Order: sequence, then C-alpha cells, then structure tokens
Amino acid sequence: MKVLVFTVAALAVAISSVSIEAQAADQSLAGTLEVYVFPSAGQKPDKQSKDESECYNWAVSNTGSDPFQAKKDAERAQQQATEEKYASQSATQGAGARGAFRGAARGALIGEIAGGDASKGAAWGAAAGAVRGRRSARAYQSQTAQQADQYAASEAAYSEEKIENFKKAFSVCLEAKEYMVKY
Repeated sequence: MKVLVFTVAALAVAISSVSIEAQAADQSLAGTLEVYVFPSAGQKPDKQSKDESECYNWAVSNTGSDPFQAKKDAERAQQQATEEKYASQSATQGAGARGAFRGAARGALIGEIAGGDASKGAAWGAAAGAVRGRRSARAYQSQTAQQADQYAASEAAYSEEKIENFKKAFSVCLEAKEYMVKY
C-alpha cells in the first residue's frame, strides 16, 4: 500500500512538472520578456508570434542589445564578483601566521640590538605581527568585496537599462502593428 501511495505521489509530481514545462514552452516571446501584448486588431496567435519575432529582431538591431544576453551578462558579473570575494579570502588565509613570523624576526632583531633578550622581543614582535597581519587581511578582503559588489551592481544596472530600452523599442514596433502593449 505504501509503495502504491508513493508511486501515485511521484506520478502526480511528474505530471505537474511536465505541465509547468509545457506551459513555459507555450509562452510567447513577449511573455518571456514580461511584456503584455493584446491583439487589438484581432490578429491570430500565429500572426502575433510572427509579429513578435519580427519586432524582437527589429528592437535588437535598433537598440544594439539582446535582453537575453544582457541578463546573462549580469549573471556572469554576479558570479565573477562572488569568485573574486572567494579568491580574496583564500589569498589572505594565513595572514596572521605570516605577520607573526615577520614580527618575530623584527622583534628578535630589535631585542638583540637593544641589548635585551631576543626571545622576548621575538614574542612581542610575533604577537604584534599576527594582529597587524590579520587586520591587513580583513581590510583587503573588505576592499575587494566592496569593489566586487560595486562592479556587479553597476553591471546589473547597465543590463536593466539595456533591457528597458529594448522593451521600449519592442513595444513601439508591436504598437505600429496594431497591438496594445504594456510592460
């Protein structure tokens, strides 16, 4: 009985996912672009599809931007920003230890020159170097993250602007073909 219930549930999920995919495949070009088009002159669906395709090509050639490519570019910029943040974290790992090593060497040298105990100077230098190394690493990570976020945000804004301009051109073309358009 449990196997039957599981099989029926799995079948229902599979049918609903196929239905969603079929619905997405049936969506018009304008629907994919989140542009609402009404055939105010009674155009048939196949005519509307042809007109949308023509207007899409016209809008791409007149604006110089493809909304699907602009979206991919924004996603790529976001991915690159994430990778840069991760790379800065990896590059600064061990900064405290490196700072401690440098500080110990300086402290030992100063302790020896000052006529004191080189080992005490090394210990103080190591502690100070570790703190300094960690602070420098955090500052570098913060700066890198901020720059990466700014780059991703500017690319996203630029992509949105390109998509907006495309939608205006696309709409103008469709309106010239006697469709009512809203986006």
